[in-house]
Order: sequence, then structure tokens, then C-alpha cells
Amino acid sequence: MGVGILSYGAYVPPTRLAFATIGGRPAKDGGPERAVAWNDEDAVTMAVSAAVNCLRDLEREAIDAVMFASTTCPFGEKQAAALLARALDLPRGVRTADFAGSLRAGTGALRAAADAVAAGSSRRVLVVASDCRTGAPGSALEMNFGDAAVAFLVGEADPIATLDAGFAVAEEMVDVWRTASDRFVHTWEDRFVVQESYTPLVCEAGAGLFEQAGTSAGDYARVALYAPDQRSHGGAVRALRLDPTRVQDPLFGRLGNAGTPFALLQLAHALEEAGPGERLMVIAVGDGAEALSFTTTEHVEKLAPRRGVSWHLARRRGVKSYDRYLKARNLTVAEYEPPRDQGLSATIHFRERDDDVSFAAQVCNACGAVQFPHQRVCETCFARDDFGRLRLSDKVGRVLTYTFDHFFPNPDPPTVVTVCDIEGARVHLQMVNCEQDDVALDMPVEFEFRRIHQSGGRPNYYWKATPVPEAGEEA
Repeated sequence: MGVGILSYGAYVPPTRLAFATIGGRPAKDGGPERAVAWNDEDAVTMAVSAAVNCLRDLEREAIDAVMFASTTCPFGEKQAAALLARALDLPRGVRTADFAGSLRAGTGALRAAADAVAAGSSRRVLVVASDCRTGAPGSALEMNFGDAAVAFLVGEADPIATLDAGFAVAEEMVDVWRTASDRFVHTWEDRFVVQESYTPLVCEAGAGLFEQAGTSAGDYARVALYAPDQRSHGGAVRALRLDPTRVQDPLFGRLGNAGTPFALLQLAHALEEAGPGERLMVIAVGDGAEALSFTTTEHVEKLAPRRGVSWHLARRRGVKSYDRYLKARNLTVAEYEPPRDQGLSATIHFRERDDDVSFAAQVCNACGAVQFPHQRVCETCFARDDFGRLRLSDKVGRVLTYTFDHFFPNPDPPTVVTVCDIEGARVHLQMVNCEQDDVALDMPVEFEFRRIHQSGGRPNYYWKATPVPEAGEEA
């Protein structure tokens, strides 16, 4: 049938910053807002969540490559794809690669994955795009940006959408940029960016794809289109002569410009409602442009419901004040800079990576008891060094006990701290996505990969509990 997308998943932080809140006014229901990663989230944690949503009910052992695309990876020299593979508990022999430096890195990774499968060097490739870009406080970029991640599983067996054609163009232009030492994204004058860069590149990529695929604008049932803002998005739709009713909502005022995953998030959103035999087009822009053409298959209706864009947009909570947002993103000025040391011991991190990153427990082969963290002696039957492995990250646990910590650093205290039962193991975990009054004993919880603290100038990750969605909310 051809190489294509087997599954998809998304992650949009539930936290929303209303434009009115940025301006110091009370937020209104239904008013414009953007999705913001909170203090324990970044491009890596969002990528893991999107990948988990993509891989629900699928065997992870068959994945032999991971490609991660982002312009905001927390590390300048450390591969994020390898961290993702470990957090997802993928086979040790998995190939990993990072794509960076351009907002079209996501489409580049997706096309590279398809090429690898077509060439036979990989069978199933997980592609994840994630960004957590920051605009300077008070700038237009601060309102236009949004934080999110998207994941696709690429392979040949029963794809829900086949990749039919692609066209890319490279361009050197200083329109939007951020140097290694910059905290905030910069942009040149808006009219220059749109007239000399964005619109011409979108049109060139679209025209090139039409020629490559032997199609025209009217052949596409759904179009996912990158844009820096709502106005330029509308201009590009007109320039490409697209039917506006067939163009995916860019979600400005609800999610925001998510950077690297932005166009691909719209593609995932399109797949949620697409039927068999529909042509889909996606165009990403960044130091050039790339356009891809897909055709959905009969398998698009057979894929189990995913936690996609729609599911996450319906799951929201508003930021109570602009000051809390600034604290969550560490944008406030402190009297003393945090100390810079080596942070968490690399030896300890290496020794405990199964516990902290993979969230893997051990099962006693003698009595079947599950325990966490790893230790040599079974707590139940006292058998020694005789254990199997059990991944906890995709299990459902329940809260045994909890407390509220008002001293742990948190822009929105208190921090909810729990002890959860997971498959018989008792695990000490913080809880997220839950108001203080909603915590209850025996409440079911699932788990999200989050940043536990920042030490030595680098993030340290662990898993946190989050309430299981109610029946009406579950995908």
C-alpha cells in the first residue's frame, strides 16, 4: 500500500494564558488565549506525552527508530531522541536522531522517517515534534506563541495515510531567529517577514508540490498550513487559492503558533475527522518551506480513538494571574542568581535511569510481587536477585495517601504529593493537573513525564501522577 502514518498523538498543556490576563485584565470565558507549558514542562516532557498518546494500545518493541524535532531542546549538546527512547522504554537497539535549527524540522523528520522505511533500513519510526518557544514579555510573539507536541508512527503495514509526494525549498533569510545565547525569539519587521519570506515560500512550496504530485489546490480535502499569525495565514490561503472551508483551523487564540510541531499538529487534527480517500496537504515554513501530500486509507476509520488535538483543547485550566505565568517560566528577576554546580550526580542518574526515566518496576519471579524502586531482595518472599521487568508508565494506579506541600518551589502552591499503588508497588509521586480540592483517596491516576527540578543548570526528569480522565473525556 505504501509508506505512511500508522498512528498519531498530540499533547497540548492544559494550562491556558488568556490575552486579557497578559494585559492585567480579568479573563473572559471563550476569550482568546494560548497554551503554555507550566514550570515542570518543556519540549522533552511534552514530546514524551505526545509519543505516549501516539503509541497507546500499540506494541513498542517493533519501533526501531526515533526522530525528535525541536528548536527548543533543553540541551545544546545531548541527544533528546535517546532520552525519549529511554522514557518510552523502547528497545535498546533503537536508532535515534535529533532534527533542529528550523521550524520545518518536523516535516524534515517525517520525510526522513518515510525514506528510511521505504529504503528498508527501518520498519517503524516514531517521529515527534515539540517546541516551547518564549517571546519577550509584552511582545506580540508572547501572545502568538503556543506550546505543544505531536507524534506520528511511520511504517508500511496498514497506514492510515500514505505519503505520496513532497517538495522542499531552502532559503537564507534573517526573518525569525534565536541565537544560542538568546532566551527569547526575535523577528524582523512584520511586513518584511510576511511579504519577502513567508508568503513567497508558502506559494513556492505549494506550487512545487502540485507539480510533483500532479495535483491542484482543489484536489485537497484538508490543508494544514504553518503561519506566524492569523492575518498572514489568511493571506497565504488566498495566495494559494485554497478553499477556506478546506483549510484546517490554525488555532490562533486557542493554542497559538507552536513552532516546529505547528503544521503537523494541524495535520493530526485533520486526521481526527478525515475519512478514507481524502488528500491532505501540509506546508511548514522555516529557512525555506516544505510541502507534503498524503492520502488517507480505509484504515483511518479502524484506528482506535487517539488523544489528539481536539481532546487536549477541551482539557484546559486558566492561569490565574500573569505574575504566576512569569514565575512558572522563570521570567521574573531575582535578587540572587541560582547557583551553578554540577547538579545531580551523573553516576546516580546512570545507575537509577530505569527507575527515574523508564519508570520500570521489578516483578519477583518467585512470588509475583511488584516493587519499586529496584532492589536486590523481594520485600514479600525475600527471594534474592530473581526479578523480571514491568513498565509502570502506561499503567493505572490509585492514590493511597496524599499531602499538600507549601514549601516545595511552585508558582502555584501547594504541591500535591502522593503515595500511589501501581500494580501492587507503592510509589511516592507528585500530582499535576489537579486542584487541591479535587484530590481524593483511591482516585485513579495515570502518569506523565515531567521535570522534577532544575539542578546544575540542567533539567532532571521523573514521572508524576495525573487524574485519569472521566469516561466522557477519554479518547
